[in-house]
Amino acid sequence: MRDLPALEDLDVSGKRVLLRGDLNVPLRDGRVTDDARIRALVPTVADLRERGASVILMSHFGRPKGRAVDGMSLAPLLPALAAALGVTPAFAADCIGKSAEDAAAALKPGDILLLENLRFHPGEEADDPAFATALARLGDVYVNDAFSTAHRAHASTHGVARLLPAAAGRHLHAELAVLDRVLENPARPVGAVIGGAKISSKLPALVNLVKRADWLAIGGAMANSFLQALGTPVGVSLSEPERKGDALDILARADAAGCEILLPSDVVIRRGAGPEAVVETRPAGAVPPDGAIMDIGPASAGLLAARLRTCRTLLWNGPLGAFETPPFDSGTRAVAQAAAEQTRQGRLLSVAGGGDTAAALAAAGVEGGFSHLSTGGGAFLEWLEGRDLPGVAVLRRGVAV
Repeated sequence: MRDLPALEDLDVSGKRVLLRGDLNVPLRDGRVTDDARIRALVPTVADLRERGASVILMSHFGRPKGRAVDGMSLAPLLPALAAALGVTPAFAADCIGKSAEDAAAALKPGDILLLENLRFHPGEEADDPAFATALARLGDVYVNDAFSTAHRAHASTHGVARLLPAAAGRHLHAELAVLDRVLENPARPVGAVIGGAKISSKLPALVNLVKRADWLAIGGAMANSFLQALGTPVGVSLSEPERKGDALDILARADAAGCEILLPSDVVIRRGAGPEAVVETRPAGAVPPDGAIMDIGPASAGLLAARLRTCRTLLWNGPLGAFETPPFDSGTRAVAQAAAEQTRQGRLLSVAGGGDTAAALAAAGVEGGFSHLSTGGGAFLEWLEGRDLPGVAVLRRGVAV
């Protein structure tokens, strides 16, 4: 992390700081329902204001595909920003051009300006140099504090950092410090819990993790594909039989690396649908032809809970079952609560990330019980894959601060 410029490396007194945050937060009836990403920006904004800077906040919101779309303006976020920051930002009706430039020019030290949705312009996602230059014209220095968008080489995460003195904000720096510690210098044993639906979406992460973890537990529908590849019948469960070769390759790589793969020994299945559906627990090798695996079973959850009692570092991405539909949340809930308990006792460094993961941990009542819950979805997964994130790499090689 020593090669990543931080706020301390920037002279911001009397300067206008272009701050890339992630304000792509959930809205319902015009109100923010989860302000976690807004709160993540508070330390950086407070630091910059205390040091005499004015702050120009920029972010995307939704997927307007390069044009202004009703319902995707950032203006409705102003009340939530005011509540979190303690001051109501000014608002520019565009993120580039005269209106934005005039608003930026009017800023005094300590002021905050919120720019309109970056993705109202096609140049944002295209990392267009002209669009990046138009953004850079608004500020004197650049700070990225949005880990969740750091895997995107967009104008606001990549192009601008090449044009201005640049650094990582408090949240981005802290996020990367935790993640680097977990993958590069972890306390052992290291365990990984990887769930979700498809091998195809997690394959690079699995390849990387079997080289780094002491054991890797696979759950969700992805586990069905591994069981199927080993010749275990999975009934009508969601699976990817065409990924048999990939599953066997992961198992071989794990064996060569000394990483133990943990697959469910028992499963919760559903037979039929609607009110007539039958739910039962069976050994993983005894799924009937009309059965659909929906969750890991209690014995599998108990085994993972026992492993966590001797584990020192845990990485978690993806639920272990269809947690949105009780009773198929039981496996994820039991393992998550076991991890949170070990974390509470100071025995485990637990790091989780991904949108479904955050939702699953919240449903289990332990979203605050992990050592670190990453704000990144795609960025967290690409980090698990061992990839260099463009929004971070450019800070290391951008304009000298």
